[in-house]
Amino acid sequence: MNRTTLSLIAGTTALAAVTGFAALSAPDAPGTDTAAKAAAQLPVERTSLVCPAPSTSDLAETSYTSFTPVTKGTGSGGKAELRAAAEESADAAAEGEDEGTAKDDGKSGKDKSAQPVLTPKEPGKPVTGESSGGDAPALVGTADGRFAPGWTVQETTEVAAGTGRGLQGVNCMAPDTDFWFPGASTDADRTDYVHLTNPDDSAAVVDIELYGKDGALKSAVGEGITVGPHSSEPVLLSTLTDERQTNLTVHVNVRSGRVGAAVQALDDKIGGDWLAASADPSGSLVLPGIPKDATAVRLVAFTPADADADLKVRLASPSGLITPAGHETVHVKGGMTTAVDLGDVTRGEAGSLVLTPTDRSVPVVAALRVVRGKGDKQETAFIPAGRPVGTRATSADNSGKDSTLSLTAPRTAATVKVTASAGSEGGTPVSKTYTIKAGTTQDVEPPVPGGLKGTYALTVEPVSGGPVYGARTLAANEDGVPAFTVQTLPDDRGMVAVPEADEDLSVLQR
Repeated sequence: MNRTTLSLIAGTTALAAVTGFAALSAPDAPGTDTAAKAAAQLPVERTSLVCPAPSTSDLAETSYTSFTPVTKGTGSGGKAELRAAAEESADAAAEGEDEGTAKDDGKSGKDKSAQPVLTPKEPGKPVTGESSGGDAPALVGTADGRFAPGWTVQETTEVAAGTGRGLQGVNCMAPDTDFWFPGASTDADRTDYVHLTNPDDSAAVVDIELYGKDGALKSAVGEGITVGPHSSEPVLLSTLTDERQTNLTVHVNVRSGRVGAAVQALDDKIGGDWLAASADPSGSLVLPGIPKDATAVRLVAFTPADADADLKVRLASPSGLITPAGHETVHVKGGMTTAVDLGDVTRGEAGSLVLTPTDRSVPVVAALRVVRGKGDKQETAFIPAGRPVGTRATSADNSGKDSTLSLTAPRTAATVKVTASAGSEGGTPVSKTYTIKAGTTQDVEPPVPGGLKGTYALTVEPVSGGPVYGARTLAANEDGVPAFTVQTLPDDRGMVAVPEADEDLSVLQR
C-alpha cells in the first residue's frame, strides 16, 4: 500500500524559498572523478492507517495493539492516535463550526469527542486497547514525527461461537486506490463482506468487481459505491451478484479519493478470518507462513491480463524447494479465478508456497485458504501473496507462547535480525540473528523481551543476502478448536529514498 511522506516536498519547498529554485543532482557522467551520490534514506514524517469494524457478534472480544519502532533521525516531536471514524467526522465538523465563531462557548467538538482508542506515549513500546461486542466501529489513525516511521496497528478478535467463530486478525492498512482479494466467496456457507473505510475529508467513490471460474460476474450495484468522509461501509458480496461461487477474486478500484479495504470471510462451519489484499499482480509470488499442522490448503489465483498464466508450484520447506506431488503446475486463464486444493501440503513441516512462471511472465494475484483441525473442530485463515520484508517489517501483538514467526528466503540465503520490543506493561528489548538457507522456510523461535509483561512487537530487518518474506501466526485453543490467524510481514515503509538536492544559484543571475 502507498504511504505518503512529506519529507521530499518539505525539503524542496524550503530550498526553493531560499534560492528560488531547487535542482536535483544527476549522476556524474562516466569517466568523471566524482562518484554518483545515492539517494538518502530518511524516515517518513506522516503515516495514516485505517482499521475495519471488527465484528457484529455480541460475543466478540477485540484487542488493538499499536507499535512504532525506534527509528534514527526522527527527532523528538510527533504523536499518534487512533479514533473511531464517526468521531473523526464529528470532530472535523465541530472544528469547522468553531472556526466561524468569534468566541469559544465551551461546546466545541473537541470537548464533546470521546477519547482516542489508542494514544501511544513513546516509540519502542506497544500500547493496547480493547472493545467488546458487535458495536465496535471502524478506526482511523494518523501518526506524525517520531511516531510515523513503521507505525503498525494489529486488530485481533476472538469470537466464541457462531458464524466465523475463532480468531480473526488483520493489520490495519494504509489507504490506497487499488486492491485484489483472491479467495473470497459467495457460497451458501460463507458470509463475506468487503469493508471500505475512508479516512479523508471528502467522499470516495469505489467500484467492486467480482471474478469467478468463468470470468467477470455481472453486477450493476457494485459500481459507484460512495463511502462518506471519515466513515466505513461493509458491503456484503452476496448482495452484488445472484451467482453462488465457491472461489472468487474481488477487485476494489477507487475512482476518486482513497480507502482502506479488507475482506471479512466468515464460514458457518469452519470459522473465519480477515482476507488481506494480495501483493500487486506479478509474474512470481511468495505466500509465506503455512502452518506445519495445516490439514487443508487451497490456492486461489487470478490474472487480470488478457493472456493465460502457467505457473510452477513449489513449496519452500525447511530442507529446500520441493514440488507437491500432482500439483507441479497450475494454469490460470485470463480474467478467470482458478482454485487448486493442495491438501496437507506441508506434511508436518513449516512451508511457504512459491509461484514462478513456467515460460513467459504474466501478472497474477493469489492467496491461500488454510484449514487447521478436523471434523467439527476446524478453523480457517488466509495467507495472501506477500511483499518482501525489505528494509524492515513490523509485527505487533505477540505473546511468549502463542506466536510463530515464519521466514522464507525463496532464491538466495539471507541473514536477518529479529528484535523483540519492550512489553506493553514492562520488559527490556532483545535481538537475535538468524540465517535462512536458500529456498527454505524456517519457523524460528523469536526472542522474548526480558521480564516481559503484556504483549510485545517484533521487527525483522535483513542484514545480508537475498529477499526475505515473513509471516506471523497467532494461535489459541478455544474448546478444542485450533483457532489461528496469519499476517504477512511486508516492508513497514518507515523509510523513503529522497534524491539529493543541490542549490542552483545561477538561476538568480539570469
